[in-house]
Amino acid sequence: MEFGIQFFPDIGPDEKDAETYFQECLDLASLCDELGYTHVRTVEHYFESYGGYSPNPIVFLAACAQRTKNARLITGAVLPVFNNPLKLAGEAAMLDAISDGRLELGFARAFLPHEFERFGVPIDESVERFDEGVGQIMQLLGEENATSEGKFHSYRKVTSLPRPKQQPVPYWTAAISTPASFEKAGRLGHSVMAIPLAGGHMQELIGVYRDSWKSAGHPGDGRVMLAFHMFCDADHDTAVLKSKDPLNRYLRSLVNSAKAWMDGGTSTSAYPNYDKIIAQLDAETFDTQTEKGGAWVGTPDEIVQTIRDYSASIGGFDIASLQVNFNTINYDDAAQSMRLFSEKVIPQVRDL
Repeated sequence: MEFGIQFFPDIGPDEKDAETYFQECLDLASLCDELGYTHVRTVEHYFESYGGYSPNPIVFLAACAQRTKNARLITGAVLPVFNNPLKLAGEAAMLDAISDGRLELGFARAFLPHEFERFGVPIDESVERFDEGVGQIMQLLGEENATSEGKFHSYRKVTSLPRPKQQPVPYWTAAISTPASFEKAGRLGHSVMAIPLAGGHMQELIGVYRDSWKSAGHPGDGRVMLAFHMFCDADHDTAVLKSKDPLNRYLRSLVNSAKAWMDGGTSTSAYPNYDKIIAQLDAETFDTQTEKGGAWVGTPDEIVQTIRDYSASIGGFDIASLQVNFNTINYDDAAQSMRLFSEKVIPQVRDL
């Protein structure tokens, strides 16, 4: 099992200004190579405290490329629905060049109703826009003199520059709890990134992904990355004290940002059961998340046991992507947590 770190900003100017937040994130990313974390990942979201500090993950990862030598740089994920594929393909290849071929390009459909509303994009078009955009970006990165006649974007005889160093670029698809999303990732030959936080039958969903991967004729079993909040301390009570309120605030911020699913303001067959998913998240707390293994908080030995139990319960996975400075957790606490996890946890679970 591999371990990396991810940044999902969940604050606004009232809690921490953007300059301070990103300086802390970059300083944490700088620890990756030393401590054995294999990737840095960040999201694309807009406008509100839940994710709004990260409208362009490629900009942030380009900065991380200057702070690391080995860590893979993963978009987790870019949103084709809000981007022109010609622009996104060029930016992605530029990051691949800057990082000496360390880009891994993750795609997601987007799921926050307020983003669709503010961009003026009908939420019912999300699947079509995702499928078309992903296909066009992959074509532009993989081919020269490319042509595509799409419903939303078209181009003729385009060679996107710069050309990516990697051929092919490694791709990821983000999936939450819809089996069709896991099936699509496997069929396309993409690695899949998922979130135990949102619930769902993760063992079943990973099975759908791996079956689809094999049915499509891809070699191996694919790759599964799961995201977790993590805070490690030598003292259990200290770990809880420093992480409980930030995690509860994170959960409330997520629900508030997605509340249109619950209040009847959004309904579409493109997102089946999202009202139920957000309602379920509304009931989640620090205690429920740590109990079910969605958050890894405690002493090294406690977290080792949590990882072993969770991995066994779902039949294993490949990569853990850890949120280490979620909400208002400061740099010093997050860095100490990363170091202790690296020294005391990773050696005991890397062979899972």
